[in-house]
Amino acid sequence: MKVTVVGAGAVGASCAEYIAMKDFASEVVLVDIKEGFAEGKAMDLMQTASLNGFDTKITGSTSDYSKTAGTDVAVITSGIPRKPGMTREELIGINAGIVKSVSSSIIEHSPNAIIIVVSNPMDTMTYLVHKSTNLPKNKIIGMGGALDSARFKYRLSEALDCPASDIGGMVIAAHSDKGMLPLTRLATRNGVPVNQFVSDERLEQVSADTKVGGATLTGLLGTSAWYAPGAAVSAMVQAIAQDSKKMFPCSTLLEGEYGLNDLCIGVPVLLGKNGIEEIVKLDLNEAEMAKLNESAEGVKKTNALLETQTA
Repeated sequence: MKVTVVGAGAVGASCAEYIAMKDFASEVVLVDIKEGFAEGKAMDLMQTASLNGFDTKITGSTSDYSKTAGTDVAVITSGIPRKPGMTREELIGINAGIVKSVSSSIIEHSPNAIIIVVSNPMDTMTYLVHKSTNLPKNKIIGMGGALDSARFKYRLSEALDCPASDIGGMVIAAHSDKGMLPLTRLATRNGVPVNQFVSDERLEQVSADTKVGGATLTGLLGTSAWYAPGAAVSAMVQAIAQDSKKMFPCSTLLEGEYGLNDLCIGVPVLLGKNGIEEIVKLDLNEAEMAKLNESAEGVKKTNALLETQTA
């Protein structure tokens, strides 16, 4: 499998590193607009191959998409990252133009590629790729829910004082501080509902901390996080490469599922060799459905900005 990662910054480099270390891809191509930057990151990563025991070839390219030809999965991380105090939605003006150009360049050289969108605002950028390309809906995937769910499980493991590997749980809806929906009701520790271990008040705090997980890290780091986003992407790419039908909450185009239409938002899907193999229907209660619909309205408002920002 050949994987292209566009954007060789902290997130993109982490994606490339984790994908290479899992050793399921034959080649990873890093692309960046900064002269020599992707080539340098690729060389640095390749010098870890003998130490970390992987055979994946990592190469870099400065804006030369011909080197990405034959890509099976392309990951778009390019765009400006969040700074402290910024919302993901505030990035739309710059990042929309970048994502539209990048997706076009990828498809020109790899028309059958599956595209994973990481750039923010992620749900709207995923929707933009749908609107600006002719790719089928199963081949365009937004990463956010996989990352948010990992952050949710981290917070739950703190609350329960247990290993994160014990925790099952997911976050659906928008990849935004106000729009995401941690499903505390459905979260478990080895199959046992987590509300048997902690109070409802503690779970409400877990939910609140999960929603601002990205903003919390941005405040601490001065920029967007990169380790967990890179790990989330690598897990998704691996599921596609190995046709594992592994379930992730991902931003996908809905056409009647969950009663929603004409937007991309996070819901559970099965990932395999064709990208999104199936959209999984959850039995949400009335309150959860209300929050999902509220989140969808927020995404639609951000999507509406595409017409003015990219005209």
